[in-house]
Amino acid sequence: MPPVNKKIEKVYYSIGEVAELFEVNASLIRYWEKEFDILKPKKNKKGNRLFTQMDLDNLRIIYHLVKERGFTLQGAKDKLRMNKEDVVDKVAAIDSLNRIKGFLLEIKEQM
Repeated sequence: MPPVNKKIEKVYYSIGEVAELFEVNASLIRYWEKEFDILKPKKNKKGNRLFTQMDLDNLRIIYHLVKERGFTLQGAKDKLRMNKEDVVDKVAAIDSLNRIKGFLLEIKEQM
């Protein structure tokens, strides 16, 4: 019998779902796809973009640099080219800290 609480992850996300996750317009996602060569969503027969978890991770990095840190697009491209691993590590640390913050706020509300 399969585990009851196993979370099922989607393999592909539509551009609408991705835009909703990042709270941006789909047009911005399409624009970033043209500007950043690390974004390579698959396309189905109809031409609809299908984003994988790796695409979402790369979008998270781009979002962090451009929207949260205020980099220009060229600055973000240069940063990724020079030291992508450093950026990935920082984004992972920020995500982890945000999850901890959310958990602590939940505990505070329950007290």
